[in-house]
Amino acid sequence: MKMRLLMVPLLAAAAAAGGYAYYRTLPRAQGAHGLVLLGNVDVRDVDLAFKQGGRIVRMAVDEGDRVKTGETIAALDEHYFADDLRIARARESAQEANLAKLVHGSRPEEIAQARANVALAAANAENRAVTMRRQKMLLSTSVASRQAYDDAVAASHQADAQLDYAKAALQLAVAGPRQEDIDAARAQLALEQANVSVAERALSDATLHAPSDGIVLTRVREPGAIVAAGETVYTVALLTPVWVRAYVGEPDLGRVHPGMAATVHTDSAPNRVYHGHVGFISPVAEFTPKNVETRQLRTDLVYRLRVIVDDPDQGLRQGMPVTVTLDTAPGGR
Repeated sequence: MKMRLLMVPLLAAAAAAGGYAYYRTLPRAQGAHGLVLLGNVDVRDVDLAFKQGGRIVRMAVDEGDRVKTGETIAALDEHYFADDLRIARARESAQEANLAKLVHGSRPEEIAQARANVALAAANAENRAVTMRRQKMLLSTSVASRQAYDDAVAASHQADAQLDYAKAALQLAVAGPRQEDIDAARAQLALEQANVSVAERALSDATLHAPSDGIVLTRVREPGAIVAAGETVYTVALLTPVWVRAYVGEPDLGRVHPGMAATVHTDSAPNRVYHGHVGFISPVAEFTPKNVETRQLRTDLVYRLRVIVDDPDQGLRQGMPVTVTLDTAPGGR
């Protein structure tokens, strides 16, 4: 019984010592002006693909190569895109000529020709009328047959119709094209111009450029491969932006705000200090992830925050664990 009574204070002392040692290992507020958090580096990567399908003729970079913004890193066979562009431009030129013809209207020579056709039709109608009157006189004296008179009447009516047709054609030549026809031709020209723009973009998209400075992570395809539009050919890790994903407990949430200055340290280069600032604080609480340590127990709720690193270099790698110290001083940014 006495042994049991002696064991109780010993166990209590051991538990207190163990709890204090565990507490010292957790990230916690350092003084009045610093809040220490543990997090991991986040680096964005992007899957690069052609907007058009085709056959790859060139892959300019390999895994591990650094690329610059706008640098050409791959290209498709351009022959098919160039042919489509020539066809589109030819259709555009044809429609431009058609619109110009309508806008300019009838040429003076066309109007003169229409007037000559009217004069010719008028002369023919007059001749047919004279023939019809002659046949009518001959019919009254029984010299000509009824059939000859009927033929002369029909020919006279036909000549009158041809004269009316020639006069109408002259009026159309003088008036020129209808405004509706001009508007339709202008709309068709706009369509052909849009087709040219589409073909030009398709030709431009046959060349793949780096969207930002970065490092090639994977090279998925090789020259000669046929790829579809949107099919990944490279994966590139962007050099900027680089940020740290960390979590802060609810009791310390009031000490953190966007724009707050921060410093970042890595285990691989503890003497290298990176500077940054808080760029985002999640408005939604979540349970502490298993791979994140905070001052609270793992069942406590925390808030995710993002610390943007202002001076990143190759020392910060995707997923690397880092220590973040937030400047909670009143004069801090």
